[in-house]
Amino acid sequence: MNPIKSEQIPHIIHRQKDLEEAFLAEFSAGHYTLENPLVKLNPYDICPLTAMVLFETPVATEATIIVRGKEHPGDIRHTFPADKKHILPVYGLYADYENKIEIVLANGQKNTITLKTEPLHPDVPVATSIKTTPEYMGNNLMFLTAAMKAMPVGYDYAGEVRWYATRNFAFDLKRMPNGHILIGTERLVKLPYFTTGLYEMAFSGKIFKEYRLSGGYHHDQFVMEDGNILVLTFDFYSGTVEDMCVLLDAITGEILKSWDYKRVLPQDVAGSGSQDAHDWFHNNAVWYDKKTHSLSFSGRHQDVVINLDYDTGELNWIIGDPEGWPQDMVDKYFFTPVGEGEFDWQYEQHACVVLPDGDIMLFDNGHFRAKKKENYLPNGRNFSRGVRYRIDTEKMTIEQVWQYGKERGAEFFSPYICNVEYYNEGHYLVHSGGIGYENGETCEGMAVMKVLQPEFKDSVFTFNSITCELKDDVLMYELQVPANCYRAEKLPLYYAHETAELGAGEILGNLIETQETKMKIKAVETGERVPDHYEASITEEEDRVLFNAIFEAGEMAQLLLVDGDGGVKRYPVNTVPQAFQAMCVGTFQKADPRNIDVYINKTGLSGKYQVKLIAEEKLYETGVSITA
Repeated sequence: MNPIKSEQIPHIIHRQKDLEEAFLAEFSAGHYTLENPLVKLNPYDICPLTAMVLFETPVATEATIIVRGKEHPGDIRHTFPADKKHILPVYGLYADYENKIEIVLANGQKNTITLKTEPLHPDVPVATSIKTTPEYMGNNLMFLTAAMKAMPVGYDYAGEVRWYATRNFAFDLKRMPNGHILIGTERLVKLPYFTTGLYEMAFSGKIFKEYRLSGGYHHDQFVMEDGNILVLTFDFYSGTVEDMCVLLDAITGEILKSWDYKRVLPQDVAGSGSQDAHDWFHNNAVWYDKKTHSLSFSGRHQDVVINLDYDTGELNWIIGDPEGWPQDMVDKYFFTPVGEGEFDWQYEQHACVVLPDGDIMLFDNGHFRAKKKENYLPNGRNFSRGVRYRIDTEKMTIEQVWQYGKERGAEFFSPYICNVEYYNEGHYLVHSGGIGYENGETCEGMAVMKVLQPEFKDSVFTFNSITCELKDDVLMYELQVPANCYRAEKLPLYYAHETAELGAGEILGNLIETQETKMKIKAVETGERVPDHYEASITEEEDRVLFNAIFEAGEMAQLLLVDGDGGVKRYPVNTVPQAFQAMCVGTFQKADPRNIDVYINKTGLSGKYQVKLIAEEKLYETGVSITA
């Protein structure tokens, strides 16, 4: 009998090292000039609208790359420092287009090359509406990260896609002080969306580092002035999720410090309409404020933004509706609304930001818009908005000083995800990325979750994302795309003085040791292969193993690793359909809930193991061995 389908795949960092060494070897072996450069489209295999142009000049000279736009304002240019060997990353190509790239040397010599690109991947959402001017956007793109079947993508002033990645990179995309971007990996460790950690990468697609965390990564990260990184995570086997933050050493990937919100908050009070015991807080944002040396966290499932002392981890204050909280906490930590203007508390909020003057901005999703079930507001009569609060921590008062979105009603309503950005006084971004419709009407509940449920198979679900920028309350920019998009970030493709950074990337940190089960399932050893109806497969990565198969709901199954001495490690296969109260990123969900992934990290393993499956009260052979 043949073994089940299996493959070994290299880590993306090792794959990119091989690709880079190959095009550099080709460059060294040839004679490439300005008139005849070496051109590599999608050089790192994950960003199709990028290229690398390589050539030599007799003397050191600056070189400027100009990617010609379909119209003149769409030109994207960058000047590289003087050198004899020119290795120039090219960003901002159009898909399915004969792109013209002009190379101009400091002495005026130039050459124009043509690059034909492939059509857009079908999962890339095409903008349906864009309202702005090229003068306003300048050389910036608006980057949207995915919350459903979509990919991270960057749009120019005309709504044209000028960058995207073909990997399912998760959650927020942020630029680091060194110019690189930081984004969640596509390597799932736990449903619905927890991944191994973060990638530090360039827009070329080159990944410089993977930061792996034992508790995985979700939602948000914040780069400190010293380069170290605050990352949202959780204690993997604690029974709760999304309730911890850690500080990562950017050089080593070591965890330097951690904050556990269970230490300062009760888990069974004042829950939002989406709360359950497993996901009691649902932390979706982290912000460090240097002036107060404190951390702010957004807890969607308690309708609060909390602030902790950085050093001690003690609670400083809480922004949110105090209804349902213990009175002693209300008296000590909550704010009292003041001012003559309109005031609304936020509900199931996202993306808290501390402004230079100490004000707090956030995206108020408004989901349910009440603490008591009998007062919940239906989505069709609700609103979402960006809001700015002014707090006085001496008097413990709060005033609403600005908002945008309430006046747009249900059209702008997003029950989940979204963000705000502060650019300057009076200059803000408000991204409502989770808009959903069922049969043409505002969807009650979460469209992104209902679309996966069989009972709604006859409904037609559509999605929208509206990204706005305002300057002194004038709408300067509005982008709409037919998808749900987690967050929006406006960035230029090139950072100042960017060059091609070559060399092997690093894999830092560690994955957690996968928990075994002591339970033994009665099974007859038959020597048979795993039956075809399981459609089983095994993928071995450098640091873990993925077993995938089709199981009936509730089926008893275990995955076994058997070493050469007959020692057995048993791992549970969870075949019970899981219900989630929140789905901030649904890109990892499968259409068939019977399609089960089992991840076994190699941490703690050593040597060679035979992989076996217990199912149907039989011990099946896979014919596959793995090495740790």
